[in-house]
Amino acid sequence: MKNFLRRQLKNFLRLLARWMIRKYQPSVIGITGTVGKTSTKEAIAAVLKSIRKVRSSSGNFNNEFGLPLTVLGEWEKTGGLFFWLKVIFSSILKLIFGGKYPEILVLEYGADRPGDLKYLLDLARPQIGVVTAVGDIPVHVEFYSGPDAVAKEKARLVEALPAIGFAVLNYDDETVYDMRDKTRAHVITYGFGNGAEVRITNFENRVEDGKPVGLSFKLEYGGSFVPVRLNSAFGKAQAYAAAAAAAVGFSFGMNLVRISEALNYYQVPPRRGRLVAGEKGTLIFDDTYNASPLSMHAAIDTMKEFKASRKVAVLGDMLEIGKYAIEAHEEIGRLAAKVFDILVTVGPRAKFIADAANKSGLSKKNIFTFDFADQAKDPVEDLIKKGDLILIKASRAIGLDKIVEEIRQL
Repeated sequence: MKNFLRRQLKNFLRLLARWMIRKYQPSVIGITGTVGKTSTKEAIAAVLKSIRKVRSSSGNFNNEFGLPLTVLGEWEKTGGLFFWLKVIFSSILKLIFGGKYPEILVLEYGADRPGDLKYLLDLARPQIGVVTAVGDIPVHVEFYSGPDAVAKEKARLVEALPAIGFAVLNYDDETVYDMRDKTRAHVITYGFGNGAEVRITNFENRVEDGKPVGLSFKLEYGGSFVPVRLNSAFGKAQAYAAAAAAAVGFSFGMNLVRISEALNYYQVPPRRGRLVAGEKGTLIFDDTYNASPLSMHAAIDTMKEFKASRKVAVLGDMLEIGKYAIEAHEEIGRLAAKVFDILVTVGPRAKFIADAANKSGLSKKNIFTFDFADQAKDPVEDLIKKGDLILIKASRAIGLDKIVEEIRQL
């Protein structure tokens, strides 16, 4: 009975969302990829809000329930029966009597399993599609036949774009760049590579008084460039998000200067690489929202850029990568051994991180392993010292946000 009601609700939400788009005719920007969707969404929204009325999806509202909720209204979280009745009733009223509606919708299109993109595209077909990154071992790959199947699913977004639309593609991710041949839309590429149309140069993680404060880089396009400074944002992932947002801004006729000014209002989404003050005079790089091999690699690379009396990593399982799990966790362990002084792992798969780090030269006395986040909270609090820079990252289900809350400065 519960599954039947869930299916009926899903189908009704899809119908309401399709009618809402048909009635109000907003421009729809769709974002997909295995990493970086939410940061890119927030950066695009920050840029376009300077010229239009924009609504972007809340949190990770990127599935068959979350995406229609964004289309239907300013809903920030789901609830029980009365919540859904309220959503349906208010949506019907807006369809019948009209009301204010955004000019632009910025939506995330998740693809946990085959067919997800097709369903979401049938609900809301974008005019602009952005593909962030896929990587060699994409998250959710365990539900597909392999990485190529994940890429094929993601490519549905650009295949669905109209000829007058825009496909914004990551030039540095070969899998994403190859999607340029699968779309009728005008292609705009972005990235660090020489051939990217929107190119990131002079990239630097800024440090003031020994403390990381943000990013600076230049965005180049059409022979011109503009400096960009992002406060409280770190790592190349955030520069990619800004460059993708700039590419979307160009498709709306914005110039470099206006885009740079609008990016001043961009804020890194919670738990996606935010730097927070920890107790005992430590700094925490809170990247606990999710993890994949690609994003874990990027976070470790970011930690290389900073100086600290000690660097501590609290790393947990990367989920939904299936048969690639051992290989991927061992690779992270080898990388971690070169960067961190102390390593704490959480979860059964993360033990492969610990073993590989030890084999790569990190002393066993500086490696601590736990099965669950709750077991690790107190030991992590005990081992950290003044001046430590602490990376905390894992797939969301591992719950490493509990450790952040335990050791952050109140």
